[in-house]
Amino acid sequence: MIYFSTNKSSIPVSIKKATIEGLAPDGGLYIPSDIPRFSPDEISHLEGASFNNIAFAIAKKFIGDAIPPDQLSDIIDNCYTFDTPIVVLDNNTFVEELFCGPTLAFKDYGARFLARLTGFFAAEEKTLITVLVATSGDTGSAVAYGFQGIANTRVVLLYPSGKVSPLQEQQLTTAGGNVHALEVQGDFDDCQRMVKQAFVDPSLNASLTLTSANSINISRLIPQSFYYAWATLQLKERYGLSNPLFSVPSGNYGNLTAGVLAKRMGFPISHFIAASNANDSVTRYIDEGRYDPKPTITTLSTAMDVGNPSNFARLRYFYHNDHASMARDITGIAVSDEETIAAIRSAYDRFDYVMDPHTAVAFSALERYRRSENHLEEPGIILSTAHPVKFLEAIKNALDKEIGIPSNLQELMEKKKSSTLISSDYKELASFLNGLDQ
Repeated sequence: MIYFSTNKSSIPVSIKKATIEGLAPDGGLYIPSDIPRFSPDEISHLEGASFNNIAFAIAKKFIGDAIPPDQLSDIIDNCYTFDTPIVVLDNNTFVEELFCGPTLAFKDYGARFLARLTGFFAAEEKTLITVLVATSGDTGSAVAYGFQGIANTRVVLLYPSGKVSPLQEQQLTTAGGNVHALEVQGDFDDCQRMVKQAFVDPSLNASLTLTSANSINISRLIPQSFYYAWATLQLKERYGLSNPLFSVPSGNYGNLTAGVLAKRMGFPISHFIAASNANDSVTRYIDEGRYDPKPTITTLSTAMDVGNPSNFARLRYFYHNDHASMARDITGIAVSDEETIAAIRSAYDRFDYVMDPHTAVAFSALERYRRSENHLEEPGIILSTAHPVKFLEAIKNALDKEIGIPSNLQELMEKKKSSTLISSDYKELASFLNGLDQ
């Protein structure tokens, strides 16, 4: 398997080089030359398999012989030591809980896999890799703890000051060791812009080996397809249901792109709902065919506050820049903060289930889609991307209810924050990175 850039100006590379580089030299995102397919027989043989066995089967097709099978299996077993529950709300509505990893967010699936692949390749190359990450919250904490202590790597996290939850900030500023947090006076798009500038800065790249752990890195995106495959097989095995639609909380659109990968690999998925908040540039593109990103708007679902999502480039590539083709697979629905609060209340009143704001956005979008498209009986899976404890203020405002903080998180909240405040001027980031070895 080789990987090439969405901008088509860089030479194709191996999975090792795509992982280490993160972003292609021409500024594009790496994509596989061909999306590997699972035959119906192969999928049938995966029925009843464990999550890790399904993950291995998918990873092997993308990684090929770049990592020996026994070591790849060990990497996966080391990554996924936690469950991926499927919770029943009613006869045809399910929640896939992706927050059971160490940082209570779905980013653990991609970050832990990427960290171990990066460490494996760094050891082969005998080099020190600097992992540069822009985060709106959960990516940073997942990367911080995914890479913590991984040999031959160090991590630099950029997050927007005052625009992540207190728990998220504690997670990404207290890891220590090989993890450095930069608090940026700006929004997530500023952080993302600065990271992209660093990757195409020739003077910086002459002295450092940079890679990214955002979902722009193909090796963080691939493992996110694992839980789509797992959910489709679990739904058939446990409940006799097939071809579900997925409602996906969507900010930078890596999660949705991974779902498209799973569908194109052959796993039975009928449709996707791209559930956005007020940052609805992709929703408007799907509806109108015109991509017109706006400045980021702050909402209750903070991790989705992305005005110009990076992974949209992959989606457009997969659908040949044809919004009508994209719309056949994906329906975009934007959900307001008021609707988000109403969805949190509705899920609790009807199902005694507490949703964080991002999950509530996906729940609200699914409800609206079913009403407007008359898909009331079609099985739907809501991706729950974060534990509600990470958004205590929003839950309290919606339900007037306190959620107990687990003891390990309470200990985290008592740790001393360690971060470096910088402006959104790229020169300050470059100066920090150049000073790491001094």
